[in-house]
Amino acid sequence: MSTDLLLPSLFRYKAWAGDALLACLARIDAQVHAAERHTAMRIANHIHIVDRLFEAQLQRLPLPFAATNTPDTPTLDALHDAVRTTDAWYLRFVEDQPPQALAERLHFVFTDGEAGCMSRAEMLMHVIAHGTYHRGAIGRILQQLGIAPPRDLFTGFLHASEPERRAAV
Repeated sequence: MSTDLLLPSLFRYKAWAGDALLACLARIDAQVHAAERHTAMRIANHIHIVDRLFEAQLQRLPLPFAATNTPDTPTLDALHDAVRTTDAWYLRFVEDQPPQALAERLHFVFTDGEAGCMSRAEMLMHVIAHGTYHRGAIGRILQQLGIAPPRDLFTGFLHASEPERRAAV
């Protein structure tokens, strides 16, 4: 599968998985499990802030945040809305990029002040891998609370969004 087909599929998967996970966070009892809910929300917010930082880097815009998380934790509804907006931006971005733009290496500075250089395609893959890693950490918190986390699998997304892929060979 070529990058022009794979990247949109990966970003649709990212949106699908993130949406399911954020919806699942609403099932954590904020009174009984305040600390665990707060930790899960901080991790989810971190994923979103890093997404936004790379959104800016991809466009060579000033960074919208000075760190990889915000001092305050947003409400679940506010975070969910912001994540959906950012996910929609990424999907439009990957659908509109010509291969030469994806291959272009960009020099930038991370929030810790360290220099970086990545192609746009590498940045996009980082966004996918970073979110997947941290969704797994949130899934572990959910499991410890007795809440089944969503099945965050690319194969699950592909078969849910394209049921014909389950057709027998």
